[in-house]
Amino acid sequence: MEKLLKRKEAAIVLGIGVRTLDAARMKGQISFIQHEENGCVYFTESALQEYVARGIHKAKPKEINTGFRGSRSPRRK
Repeated sequence: MEKLLKRKEAAIVLGIGVRTLDAARMKGQISFIQHEENGCVYFTESALQEYVARGIHKAKPKEINTGFRGSRSPRRK
């Protein structure tokens, strides 16, 4: 059985705040365990790994932003 991490411990492992962790939990982005007796919330290490894996995005080529005026042409003398 995996070790259960408390909210603060899980937030430290992920490098985020407890509020951010709670927001992810409420949005269903991360799995958690909650005991009805005391209402405490726990996270497993595998749940944290899955959360991190879902947040990894593939790199995209840099887009050239020309702005609202378009690209500039060389100055005329």
